[in-house]
Amino acid sequence: NILFFILTETLSKIKPCSTVQPTCPGPKVISKLWILSLRHKLQANRCCNLFKDDPCYKCEEGWEQHGGKCYYFSIRKSSWEQSRDECRAKGGDLVKIESREEDVMTEAEDKFWIGLTDSAVEGRWVWVDGSPLNESLKFWWGNDPDNWKGHNGEYPDGEDCARMGEKGGADDLKCWFDAFCSKPHRSICEKAGVKGQIKNVCD
Repeated sequence: NILFFILTETLSKIKPCSTVQPTCPGPKVISKLWILSLRHKLQANRCCNLFKDDPCYKCEEGWEQHGGKCYYFSIRKSSWEQSRDECRAKGGDLVKIESREEDVMTEAEDKFWIGLTDSAVEGRWVWVDGSPLNESLKFWWGNDPDNWKGHNGEYPDGEDCARMGEKGGADDLKCWFDAFCSKPHRSICEKAGVKGQIKNVCD
């Protein structure tokens, strides 16, 4: 049956979803090809199975899927607290970095708030879910965190919130900086992906 043959051949070419795992041997490696793949193949991740329950995680429009989680990269610049409120209003929270792969999810020129702060106890960095910073998985730049209080002490509380960003135009992996929580930056929201059933067919 020609129709059956064509359908079989088509389905055989549909690849199952898989989490992209870039090789990242050190803190100065960033895979821009992987970033482009993540950004531009979101639709393919949503359509990996035409007729059965989809093993892939789904994200709402405007969110990006990676490893069972959904990420929202804000355009608006806000303080750390305002950014967190906006993430929670969307059903998530500021991102918690739990792997090296998560740390390379931003482009080199971007600066984003992440869900890390020591505002409760100086020097004790905790994530927004209350868990302490894993000392074996951190990406601080140079001498940061240094709790700088400004040139003239204009920020007496120091730098109590963490952001991603590069230093001096370098092409390094995204390092973390402690920063003044009131400063406006973009942010990354995170929430769990949801498994579901495919409702449309990929082009």
